[in-house]
Amino acid sequence: MNYNFRKAEITDISEIWVILQQAILRRKNEGSNQWQDGYPNLEVVKNDIQNNYGYVLTEEKIIIGYCANVINDEPEYLKIEGKWLTNADFVVVHRIAISEKHIGKGLSKTIIEFIEDLARKINIHSIKVDTNHDNIAMMKIFDKCGFSFCGIVHFRGSPRRAYEKVLE
Repeated sequence: MNYNFRKAEITDISEIWVILQQAILRRKNEGSNQWQDGYPNLEVVKNDIQNNYGYVLTEEKIIIGYCANVINDEPEYLKIEGKWLTNADFVVVHRIAISEKHIGKGLSKTIIEFIEDLARKINIHSIKVDTNHDNIAMMKIFDKCGFSFCGIVHFRGSPRRAYEKVLE
């Protein structure tokens, strides 16, 4: 398949929101607590796009995935219960979501590979992520992509598993 990864634009917001709502429902149906507290929401997505954090994965011109990439800015990561592999510049990845029609195709891994390429282009050699303790699918993806478990961080009162990948 021919996938592209680009910055999200404000005109993409309705398609992104549909994908995120599908992911929120999927998490709920899997019995997860993740994303069941009103987050993420439309304001979060608007903020991502306005701050140039939002990215979309496309197939042809159809948006099939979404994530937010933030450089060196995640205050909760400073309070890790554990230890990061590096203390250098890093890309934080949040809100990875794939369209319901494209689940099971390895596209979360594809998004991570695109993020790795973006990081290398700006001379950053660390990617940090976190996920809920009950998001088994995402933990498996992080494992397949070569991330190392580093400890626990907290978001909105909930502990989350934190991972880092050091890029060659």
